[in-house]
Amino acid sequence: MAAVTARTIPATTHGRYLVIPPAAAGPAPLLVGFHGYAEAAEAQLDRLRAIPGADTWTIASVQALHRFYRGRTDDVVAGWMTRQDRDLAIADNIAYVNAVVDALAREFPVNGVLVFAGFSQGVSMSFRAAASSTRPVTGVVVCGGDVPPELDAASLGRVRAVLIGRGVRDEWYTSRQLASDVARLREAGVGLADLEFEGGHEWSAPFADAAAAFLSRCR
Repeated sequence: MAAVTARTIPATTHGRYLVIPPAAAGPAPLLVGFHGYAEAAEAQLDRLRAIPGADTWTIASVQALHRFYRGRTDDVVAGWMTRQDRDLAIADNIAYVNAVVDALAREFPVNGVLVFAGFSQGVSMSFRAAASSTRPVTGVVVCGGDVPPELDAASLGRVRAVLIGRGVRDEWYTSRQLASDVARLREAGVGLADLEFEGGHEWSAPFADAAAAFLSRCR
């Protein structure tokens, strides 16, 4: 029997993202979010909108390219990647995010401040997008997920500042993993704020308040 060989080929697909312009007219900072596994762009948009003061930013929530139905429902959700063809998926996602940011900059008046914000699986996407951004990245706000293992100190060092958090009862993102990520970011020379709050695998109100303070410093 002949051997089976797996091959890959590039394909064009369409991504989806949601946008809310700032409350006031004029150039504004740009806040771009990434949802967790089996969520849609609406979930991360709600998290970002709940940050006090976020209405002064242009807010965008990017939906992962790999869509599927949640269980036996009609709810369309998405995931950023699996282990299959992992490196190719990372490259696709980075190109996708850069295209979204470019489209936002063409459509809306932006002031040069760019912050990526992710929850759970969207945390890795935030760091990958920041490390490979074609535009300068002011900061990264992340909760409930780890720093991607493939990013070295030079890549992480492209990010000026990071707010990273976890709930103390989060079984998916442990205190040990947080400590490891904090050490990696500090070794890369990143300006860092970390927060452990009362809660589980969630983007809590205390974390939203910390994000508001962080975003205020980024402006």
